[in-house]
Amino acid sequence: MAIPWTPAPAQLTMAYSVCRGITRTNAKNFYYAFLVLPKHKRQGLCAVYAFMRRCDDIADDPSLSLEERRFKLNTWLAALHRVQQGEPTDDPILLALTDAQRRYTIPAGLLDELAMGTAMDVEEAATQSETIPASAASSLTVQYKTFDDLKQYCYRVASVVGLVCIHIFGYRDPAAEPLAEQCGLAFQLTNIIRDVKEDAAMGRVYLPEEDMAKFGLSAADLLSTPDAARLRPLLSLEAERAREFYQAGDQLIPYISEDSRPALWVLVNIYRKLLEKITDRQYDVFSGKISLTVSEKLRVLGKGFLQRIT
Repeated sequence: MAIPWTPAPAQLTMAYSVCRGITRTNAKNFYYAFLVLPKHKRQGLCAVYAFMRRCDDIADDPSLSLEERRFKLNTWLAALHRVQQGEPTDDPILLALTDAQRRYTIPAGLLDELAMGTAMDVEEAATQSETIPASAASSLTVQYKTFDDLKQYCYRVASVVGLVCIHIFGYRDPAAEPLAEQCGLAFQLTNIIRDVKEDAAMGRVYLPEEDMAKFGLSAADLLSTPDAARLRPLLSLEAERAREFYQAGDQLIPYISEDSRPALWVLVNIYRKLLEKITDRQYDVFSGKISLTVSEKLRVLGKGFLQRIT
């Protein structure tokens, strides 16, 4: 049997450095929470984030056809599988990710689920393009009929992230797992509410069709310049669901290793404050993208550092 390839320490150092750069540049909320972690755990989460970022970039690449995106995602996932089996690679993301996976015993199936989550957008778009005439493409949206349908998508792109994170944070009680799933769902619902306008411009609507119908709305109402007042009750409904799931984040904190609790606290509170800011703006996510300022995030981060040293 061939001996699995092991990267040199210098290669791993460089690989983690690349992942850290990707995370610092792109992870506008996650990176602040990572700063409160011990270095080795921060490196592991940066590797996971960089892998997710690569998956997202492929799924959202407008220069590629749907078939090309599907092919590149499959190729990327196959490359991960080869490295997991001990084959050498010079890709820094795969180097760092597989090292973190071994160090924190992250189940391989969770990493596959992460990639499959981004693939869901590609598959939905492909299905729609096959069934909707080209003349209707400008009004085409990717939809989930019910909230349960949306939860399946959220599980793969967010709840699975929560499960990966707690492997790196450290936990022993399996009761942490459903809490991590619900916490990820809270984050994703917040993102969906915030990004309604941006997603609609890309031909995607994640708000469930069933929920929109309750308020006499359709996907077409999200195109062009929507009436924020008409959409407010719908977005308020999704925000209430998110608030319920944020409670799971609070309940999760005692279950994870002590050195990681401040980071999770920072992450939960940054996202929760983002939802509060959206609420304060009366759910007008159409006049401009709502986000926390750097100073607002730093205030949360400061409280997290205080928790770490006390």
